[in-house]
Amino acid sequence: MPKKPPTERPPAADSILFVVRAKRIHHVGVAVDDLDEALDTYERLFGAEVEGRDTLESQGVEAVAVRLGESRVELLGSLGEDTPVGRFLTKRGPGMHHVAYEVDDLPRGLADLAGQGVHLIDDVPRPGLFGMQVAFVHPESVHGVLAELVTVG
Repeated sequence: MPKKPPTERPPAADSILFVVRAKRIHHVGVAVDDLDEALDTYERLFGAEVEGRDTLESQGVEAVAVRLGESRVELLGSLGEDTPVGRFLTKRGPGMHHVAYEVDDLPRGLADLAGQGVHLIDDVPRPGLFGMQVAFVHPESVHGVLAELVTVG
């Protein structure tokens, strides 16, 4: 009986190149048609507690951050059809909009990602909701999911 070739072992964790080390998933963004109705639904069905409400006129979005235990969901309402969330709703309807990853050093992370050829929507951090600095990574670089990198504070 012939010998089987040795099974390749995954590289040790300390030998893996991390372009950006995410500390945690900060939140999941959900685009909604009616912000108040969505908030009511999340409160009734899941016991969500409002953490904050904010509007970012420059991006045409109003959001409510809700806590669900240790997790956070950001409900996103559009301020108009010709805004990022408005176009998303027109094209895809309500649903998951993005996953946000918290990082320590957003400018360095963006530079590292750009150096790896990642398609960035934002080359530099910009002001986001709730006082965060944010930058988005194009879905084509993250298997079809819009990724947001955030730095808190």
